[in-house]
Amino acid sequence: MNALRVGDIVVLVCTLVSASPVSNNDLNFMQKVDPDAYRNVSQLITSKGYPFEEHSVVTADGYILGLHRIPPKHSSGTKGSNPVVLLQHGLLSCSACWVENLASQSLGFMLADRVIDVWMGNSRGNTYSKRHKTLKPTDEKFWNFTWDEMAKYDLPATVDYIRNTTNSSQIYYAGHSQGTMIIFAELGRNPTLASKIKHFFALAPVATLGDVGGPFKAVAPLAKDLDILFNLLGKGELLPTSDFIRLIGHDFCGNNLGSIVCENFLFFLAGYDSKQMNRTRIPVYVEEHPAGTSVKNLLHYGQSVLSGKFQMFDYGSSKANMEHYNQTTAPLYDASLMKNNVSLYTGGHDILADPKDVKELIKKLPNVYRHTDITTYEHLDFIWAIEANRQCYDDIIMTILSHENH
Repeated sequence: MNALRVGDIVVLVCTLVSASPVSNNDLNFMQKVDPDAYRNVSQLITSKGYPFEEHSVVTADGYILGLHRIPPKHSSGTKGSNPVVLLQHGLLSCSACWVENLASQSLGFMLADRVIDVWMGNSRGNTYSKRHKTLKPTDEKFWNFTWDEMAKYDLPATVDYIRNTTNSSQIYYAGHSQGTMIIFAELGRNPTLASKIKHFFALAPVATLGDVGGPFKAVAPLAKDLDILFNLLGKGELLPTSDFIRLIGHDFCGNNLGSIVCENFLFFLAGYDSKQMNRTRIPVYVEEHPAGTSVKNLLHYGQSVLSGKFQMFDYGSSKANMEHYNQTTAPLYDASLMKNNVSLYTGGHDILADPKDVKELIKKLPNVYRHTDITTYEHLDFIWAIEANRQCYDDIIMTILSHENH
């Protein structure tokens, strides 16, 4: 059974609901869509004069991940090499999220401007990571993963590839949302990987999800019965990039009236902060979002909301868990075992990385280098806010440079 194209349905409903009768004056709302709204990640980067490289990473279980790089234009002269940073996106996102705002507002470009070697990962199953050594995306087995596998396989393979390519013993890591969850999960149990991360920057950090709000909390109870959910949604792909969503993004979100509807839909999903959203960029965001994942991954999130635990995927019965884990319950992750220094950036209006969940996470982390709480920020502000450069990214860059100069 094919996965339900939920994103297409949601966007269509939003369009129909907002399509109320308007006057001729109201129809004078069309605006020119930014050329970036028609660009993929490589075009977003090269159109602004930056170099771009595309690499492929093969994981231990056969997935082939797209890895994107903005290489430094010249040597920094610091210890004979440039600092290296891996940026890892969140759920249903991709590498483009780091370069979708103006160059002066996007973390990927800002790092590159400081002669930092920028690498942007793509988790299995998204637009740029739909390849496998033996499986095809049309195979149900291809989609048999959650963020467990991203932590266990994708993250170590990507870090090792970058280290080997750049001849760097350690790299910096910045993750958003799911990009923080996978490294919180892996660093505590993988000391080899931990030794390769010089500093971890956690944007909208996620571990437990017991206090999550919004639609995720409302639909989480559906994850109690795996069979029903798999029968409804299938066991394959969920919310891939689609031409229909792009069309709505350009033609509907790209006009003054529609952009308000689209903006509020994003707030409904992630939390409210109207001052930081540049509505004219929404068509740019929609060009590459949602970027797709597996139905099983979404179910894992639902389980996390219900349990309030930082835990591996629960297969629904003692017998099934015993087959997968050799124990009757899904194993817990322990973020307190992570010894790496971490800088956290959190938002007071974030309904996905809820402040209460974040507070409990911070209590468990032994080496919090800095915690910056931006009281007005929602979940997506950490990648798209118009002032994220000043309120968040400058601090990341200065921390990296200060580490390099010591």
